[in-house]
Amino acid sequence: MTNDQKDPLFVLVKSLSKSEKRQFKVYVGRLGVNTDSKFLALFNHLDKSDSLNEEVVVSKGIVTKQQFSNLKAHLYKQILISLRLSPLHQNIRSQIREQLDFATILYHKGLYKQSLKILDKAKTVAKENEENNIAYEIVELEKIIETQYITRSINNRADELTIEAKMLSMKNVLTSRLSNLSLQLYGLMLKSGYVRNDKEYTEITDYFQSKLPKYEWNILGFREKLWLYKTHLWYSFMIQDFLSCYKYSKKWVDLFYENPKMIILNPVFFLRGNHYLLESLYHIRDKTQLKLTLSKFEKTITSDDFPQDDNIEVLSFQFIYNNRLNVHFLEGTFSDGHYLVEEILKGVTAYKNRLDDHHIMVLYYKIGCLYFGMANHKKCIEYLSKIINNKSLKMREDLMCFARVLSLVAHYEAGMDYHLETQLKETYRFLIKMNDLHEVQKEMIKFLKNLGDIFPHQIKDAFKKLHKTLKQYEDHPYEKRAFLYLDILSWLESNIEGRPVADIIKEKSEKLIR
Repeated sequence: MTNDQKDPLFVLVKSLSKSEKRQFKVYVGRLGVNTDSKFLALFNHLDKSDSLNEEVVVSKGIVTKQQFSNLKAHLYKQILISLRLSPLHQNIRSQIREQLDFATILYHKGLYKQSLKILDKAKTVAKENEENNIAYEIVELEKIIETQYITRSINNRADELTIEAKMLSMKNVLTSRLSNLSLQLYGLMLKSGYVRNDKEYTEITDYFQSKLPKYEWNILGFREKLWLYKTHLWYSFMIQDFLSCYKYSKKWVDLFYENPKMIILNPVFFLRGNHYLLESLYHIRDKTQLKLTLSKFEKTITSDDFPQDDNIEVLSFQFIYNNRLNVHFLEGTFSDGHYLVEEILKGVTAYKNRLDDHHIMVLYYKIGCLYFGMANHKKCIEYLSKIINNKSLKMREDLMCFARVLSLVAHYEAGMDYHLETQLKETYRFLIKMNDLHEVQKEMIKFLKNLGDIFPHQIKDAFKKLHKTLKQYEDHPYEKRAFLYLDILSWLESNIEGRPVADIIKEKSEKLIR
């Protein structure tokens, strides 16, 4: 039986670089007894295989069927140990943790003075790098040792450690509460998207305000500020306050540029902050800053001193290509962005084991929009179908809803309207089920449904009427989100004026002040 290629061990082996594989074999060979071990044989087999097939492994005599599960677990553990020892995976955080482990060993051997000396150095490094959780652990161990290693300065030392523990605990609790709130808002954002009515707005606002902890600005360090900005950012995204999104994502990114060493220590947060800043600039239609910020971002992450690992590589791929597409959407240069499709598809294939369905579907939706702007409606439908037919996709309900609406429009434009009535009904039912039927969508579906009854000479008037109806929702607090996914007004104008939608968007882009 061939196992799913998402098997953790198989994915881990395939994610290893040549140098990591070489180091693993050196690590295994440090003792001669391991050179012929079963787990090394399994590693070599998986390294050369395209899938993890239990029957093939057993038939080769590597392991019996009964031992297969245990051998997989053992190999998985040995690979992780090897990776942990690699200099490529060492950072300040792991170095502090290592020193804490050394100090603990010395403590258990009764070498209190040596242990305290290591802990003091590790604590200094932890504080300098805002690693407050580890710093708190260090202080707690110092307190334990001080009760057993009596010195003349025990009174002063006790006060000092108590104050340190109290301050670190307060910072950690604040960070935890902010990160919890940020995570909850992020989860809601992924599941449901933006707020859709006054009721949801009130619920989210009440939730946000009730969960936002009180704080004193002067005691906030890097991490507390980072989580504070993230929390405000997600709240702003959910209520579609994109100027506030820009404000807090800019604060987030500036925080890193003001503390350059934190970019090295927390590269993922730096990447995400830039992505949200770029997304905010797209939403407020500031094309000048969008292009400048994207250029600066790409220059930073491709510099020699920027950290590199598999996770950073995947995130960089997602964020760069999402925002490169956004630039073309904003400027109406759809055809100029066509070259990105091949690069994106190569990336999706290369990172298939590390990209989740949600992020892949977002890329497919944007590719669909790109083809729609190029008037290649059949290719647009092809990519939207990947979203519509994905029955396992549980996130971003709004993405699925608008994929269906755009697909209807693309079918109409492509002249593939022989099943339009069925698709209209299916889309309507889906939107009702998702509780996502808004005025913009209602008007769009009603318009497409009635197209068959409109005479050719009445088409332009029908488009004008729909344009007038939808125009009033362009700045509506809840309806405007429809225009974030599809520039419906520009599409209508292109039909009214008989010109490509790309030309309409390009003209609007040239008139933008920013």
